Amino acid sequence: MLSQLGTFRFKAKYGASGGGTPAPAEVGVNIVDFDFSPKVVTVPVGTKVTWTLVGPTIHTATSKTGLWDSNILDKGQKFSYTFTKVGTFEYWCTIHPEMLGTVVVK
Repeated sequence: MLSQLGTFRFKAKYGASGGGTPAPAEVGVNIVDFDFSPKVVTVPVGTKVTWTLVGPTIHTATSKTGLWDSNILDKGQKFSYTFTKVGTFEYWCTIHPEMLGTVVVK
């Protein structure tokens, strides 16, 4: 009986897959000069991605399919979007269309 209780408590705390390190709830992407850093992030479903403008030039982080749009960000401003579906999501800066990034959600 005690071993079943222990198993129950373990699964309640760590999930059915066992211990391991839980996935991060938030991932950051910096907008530096005319680039997203990192250009590609891979995250699990439910992760919030936060873009932070660290350079002096205004930019956006905008989904190529219109799923999200940060609007214009000034230095120090942030924008977040939580990914609720599996897929590959390309984005860009609408002011500087050569700036491209990708979020891969698994």
